[in-house]
Amino acid sequence: MHVFLTGGTGFIGAVVLERLVAGGHDVTALVRSDASAQAVTEHGATALRGDIADTAWLQAQLEPCDAAIHAASPGDETSAAVDASIARAAVAAFGGSQRRYVHTGGIWVWGSNPAITEESPFDPPALTAWREEVERIALDSDVATLVLAPSIVHGRGKGIPNLLAQRHDDGSLHTVGDGTQHWPTVHVDDLADLYVRALEGDLTGYLLGASGENPTVRELVDAAARGAEGDVEVRTETPDESRERLTPAFADALMLDQQATGARARELGWTPTQPTLVEELAAGAYAA
Repeated sequence: MHVFLTGGTGFIGAVVLERLVAGGHDVTALVRSDASAQAVTEHGATALRGDIADTAWLQAQLEPCDAAIHAASPGDETSAAVDASIARAAVAAFGGSQRRYVHTGGIWVWGSNPAITEESPFDPPALTAWREEVERIALDSDVATLVLAPSIVHGRGKGIPNLLAQRHDDGSLHTVGDGTQHWPTVHVDDLADLYVRALEGDLTGYLLGASGENPTVRELVDAAARGAEGDVEVRTETPDESRERLTPAFADALMLDQQATGARARELGWTPTQPTLVEELAAGAYAA
């Protein structure tokens, strides 16, 4: 397939690009800089310079493609506009055809829940309250849309887990909140495999990218302490301390108590094989 990919140099998208090329797909990767163009070209994709916020231009670029994966994530106040632009472009380009569109969401939209499934009610924190309205642009269209919602992504020394392995001024490691909350997790290599399976499969709607491993934050920080050099104290933060350190919106999202098995993803033959986040932290993969 000729696949249009956004975010091809990002944490998730770069690994998705690797998997697509390895699987024999022809990838056009949207980039914003010469450095990004060189990176995706070196990994076997065709680089395309352009503005993801230009919906009409995006539509024209999508027209000749067989499918699209949106893995770009600005992670700032432009996120909603970026996601809406690519969703509208995909609907306009792919409408009335069998071409597939895989859009990246996020597990936080389900709020605190000990058994999240794709049918669970939404209860998003302020940080991601915008997602549902944007995702409905494609989901409510006639395009074969799948919103892949990753859990806490780890692997290759990147991602949110770095917050837990980062030593503070006194050399200690800190929890986020009291650390009793669970984080559903997935390794980026396993997740990239799921993206490709989702693209090649026929599932639509929401799909959780969750490995079934749901450690508590305290378990994760304790593992990071074991993986650090020397004796490291673990300090339990109060919610207000975490909000002050990380900003209220980000801290409140990280303090959600969530668990998920990712059972629906197994319908695609997906079986996570990579190390768990606890194993990585204990092995020092994120040690500063």
